[in-house]
Amino acid sequence: QLIFDLKCTNPEANISVKLVSEYGVGTIAAGVVKAKADLITISGLEGGTGASPVSSIKHAGLPVELGISETHQTLVMNDLRSRVKLQTDGQLKTGRDVVLLGLLGAEEFGFSTAALITLGCVMMRKCHLNTCPVGVATQDESLRKRFLGKADNVENFFRFIAEDVRGILAEIGVRSFDDIVGQTHLITPRTDIDHWKAKHVDISRMIYYPPQAYKNDLNFKKPQIHKIDNIMDNRLIEASSKAINTGEKVWISETIKNTDRAVGAMLSGKIVKTLGANQLPDDTINARFYGSAGQSFGAFLTKGVTFILEGDSNDYLGKGLSGGKIVVVPPRASKFVPEENIIIGNTVLYGATAGELFVKGIAGERFAVRNSGAIAVVEGVGDHGCEYMTGGRVVVLGETGRNFAAGMSGGIAYVLDRKGDLDYLSNKGLVELEPLKDYTDVNELQALIGRHLLFTKSRLAEEILVNWNHYIKKFVKVIPLEYKKVLQEQKLETIRKKIELAEDAF
Repeated sequence: QLIFDLKCTNPEANISVKLVSEYGVGTIAAGVVKAKADLITISGLEGGTGASPVSSIKHAGLPVELGISETHQTLVMNDLRSRVKLQTDGQLKTGRDVVLLGLLGAEEFGFSTAALITLGCVMMRKCHLNTCPVGVATQDESLRKRFLGKADNVENFFRFIAEDVRGILAEIGVRSFDDIVGQTHLITPRTDIDHWKAKHVDISRMIYYPPQAYKNDLNFKKPQIHKIDNIMDNRLIEASSKAINTGEKVWISETIKNTDRAVGAMLSGKIVKTLGANQLPDDTINARFYGSAGQSFGAFLTKGVTFILEGDSNDYLGKGLSGGKIVVVPPRASKFVPEENIIIGNTVLYGATAGELFVKGIAGERFAVRNSGAIAVVEGVGDHGCEYMTGGRVVVLGETGRNFAAGMSGGIAYVLDRKGDLDYLSNKGLVELEPLKDYTDVNELQALIGRHLLFTKSRLAEEILVNWNHYIKKFVKVIPLEYKKVLQEQKLETIRKKIELAEDAF
């Protein structure tokens, strides 16, 4: 689903999936190819990510040779190898490394640590601390002055790698690198090793040449067929052309079904590609849908686009929401009580950075997971609500499931705690629960519920606003402890500046 979402957002991009080298990675890679990935990267245990714990650097994953050989063999045996490019990385240093991994099935190669060393990296393992002593990985001006790297050094390094590869290919007797991809029969195990442990290593399975290799392709031949030519977004883009080109407001109406996935992703990609940083004003493109939306409805929806869904939606609604507005209401003819029924699926607003969501009904599990900036009002959520949330605002006008606010490190949630059990249902490892006392919080909550009423005509929202003095006592504010400290420091700084300005005036 994620591959499809990303391909819809940018049809011209190649979608790459990175897998760690481990036993069974071939089976996973086969599934990734069937999911239409354009590239697969197999990463070995020797990776040098400077911000990683030493335990991960030393002990996570298996040697890249095992992973790339298993992946290549599995894809060849299932006639999938021609549909994807195999990449690899992890402490590649010489042309011999490149050729050996090519013989095992790799076509493209990633260099990180070696290239950084040519720029002066001394491998202090402090990339994430802003204290790099040679100025490679830091924003500190005094440390950046120590950077002596030159682009020519990197260019020369890769030229030497290429020359080394070319020389080895000449020794083998082949014209191009494509001719050696997957040709494991060209690898001969060494027999002159006398080490008591190494001499018993059996690499026969690693250099196995499957019978299917005689009839199936051994490298990339044909691009994936993503089947995005006839998706709904093509009609939306055509109907929105005036809005994109001139800024004129447009209104669109569509019937939607659950096989319509990632609706809005391609439209948003088109808008961003055409306008760049010049975003559309709010509500420039207004689209109303009737029916049951498929997965990732409104994914990556950008500013200026408003989606109103009269029906229900599957999982991942509003994934990566980027400034757009989504409103979900039950069908007009429905007779069920919205605040007692689920009308959107799981993992809503996953990774959202901006925008608004108003839902007249209950959401599934993991609502607003990893939300970092979107505003949402919903009438109930399942388990794990606001999990790993780092920003934004969430208003829950109903019950929550278990493990609410687990790993929440930013943003604020306002929950209507009618039963008084939110304290029991919340994961209070990083957050605290408190009543609404600050008038700023009260005004913010009232305004958000008012917008919810405006867009959804929610009976529950109307009841709360009419009986505001009664309901405000039942709302609980959920706020991360560290986030609260930051907000308090900001308030103190604002007050301090006002005092200084007042003193200067006198």
